[in-house]
Amino acid sequence: MKRTLIAALFVAVPFAASAADGDLKGSCSMKADKLTKKSELMAMAKVKPDEAKKIAMDEAKGTKVVKGGIETEDGCLIYSYHVAHSDKSQTEVFIDAGNGKVLGTEKEGKFRTAMEKPVDKTKELAGKAKEEVTGKPSTNQAMPK
Repeated sequence: MKRTLIAALFVAVPFAASAADGDLKGSCSMKADKLTKKSELMAMAKVKPDEAKKIAMDEAKGTKVVKGGIETEDGCLIYSYHVAHSDKSQTEVFIDAGNGKVLGTEKEGKFRTAMEKPVDKTKELAGKAKEEVTGKPSTNQAMPK
């Protein structure tokens, strides 16, 4: 278990550094702090999650949204959704949570998508552990719905 977590961290670091197509600062309509709770981010957002998912699907022209949700990126309040394609690749779409504008996209090939699976599994396990310890539902986006 410990080795899996360490391996997942090594895999995650390069991906964490490469977000949207460039810097989002200045291009978003709403600012948010990285440490703000998910519930507070949701209350701030003018665009609702279902609307943002539809925007992501329309932009990426994929088969389904596989993961994502509200977050802060470069100080901007955004929705980030991974949209799957029939060729097993994914497109990550970054949507402004204030006005619904697409701020950027990032194509992820089959290899990168496969490399993210251990990271997602680690996040899911962390969310489950948090739920067990606190007795409250996790806001972790990697948790199965």
